[in-house]
Amino acid sequence: MTLDDMVKRHGSWLEAGNAEGPVVSSRIRLARNLDDHCFPGWASDEENHAVWKQLSSIFQSLDLPFISWGMKDVPALDKEILFERHLISQELAQQDDSCGVFVTPDECLSIMVNEEDHVRIQSLQPGLNLQKAWKMADEIDDILEAKLSYAFSAKLGYLTSCPSNVGTGLRASVMLHLPGLVLMEEMDPVINGISKIGLAVRGMWGEGTEAAGNMFQISNQFTLGRRESEIIGHLEQIVMELIDHEKNARGRLMSEKSLLVQDHVERAYGILSNARLMSSGEALNLLSTLRLGLDLGLVSRFSPRELDTLFISIQPAHLQKLENKTLDADERDVVRAEMLRKYMENATQEGS
Repeated sequence: MTLDDMVKRHGSWLEAGNAEGPVVSSRIRLARNLDDHCFPGWASDEENHAVWKQLSSIFQSLDLPFISWGMKDVPALDKEILFERHLISQELAQQDDSCGVFVTPDECLSIMVNEEDHVRIQSLQPGLNLQKAWKMADEIDDILEAKLSYAFSAKLGYLTSCPSNVGTGLRASVMLHLPGLVLMEEMDPVINGISKIGLAVRGMWGEGTEAAGNMFQISNQFTLGRRESEIIGHLEQIVMELIDHEKNARGRLMSEKSLLVQDHVERAYGILSNARLMSSGEALNLLSTLRLGLDLGLVSRFSPRELDTLFISIQPAHLQKLENKTLDADERDVVRAEMLRKYMENATQEGS
């Protein structure tokens, strides 16, 4: 499978159904380092190359289906696609030598090598499914640990490049669509409250990104002194509370501002169906509104999975890959609008 094949379909972690409500996906990430090498940021080129070669050899020997990309041989556009699909970090996308990623064909598991840490295991699942994501990450971690000697302290736990990851090395996160809280102007107090209990709120593409399209990632900030089950359980509890708050906000929207919400949804549908130019930011916000309308029963011809997939398909690198040519920002706005018009037209025909 190539990236050309991947961009024509969605990853399995985007298969959340109607019952998932505001929850889009769950993610578990484990950070690990080797005890016989300097951490990537301090290592020589020779050391990083040795780690990449060692990990590549291990993955080739595993009886598991992985697709690999070495960043040195990956064009800039393809790196951006891997980032847009949540398979690599922006940091890895900016690197070239002695680093890369191993990905399962369903895109539910990716292992980055020589990013901030020697090994970063990422497991993705649709909906609120942190337990399954943890099980998958833990299993591949056990396989690798049997073949590698991890940097580990009996007192501190797993040693990582960033002090906030020391301990379990685990970051659990859930991506939620929270337009109700945003429209009711209650998101800022929620973010402030969450930050006070050791959780972080980030945008759709993680650290350093804004919450475009009302998509938010909620994750733990610290891993030291807590078991994996405690970290995951705490996050699950807070996410369930957030789901209740979002449902409550949506209920109040429909009882207090129903006409405004209906107008908001219909305008989004109208613009998506007719616009000739569309920036990525505008598209994300309009798709978010349409997804809210779907959840509220105001529209019925779409599925959450299709709309969530569009959040990624309209991104700059994906558009250029599908068009098989380089596009500047203005050209992308034209292609993006055309893609969305065609989608709306086809969905309307299928739903009629």
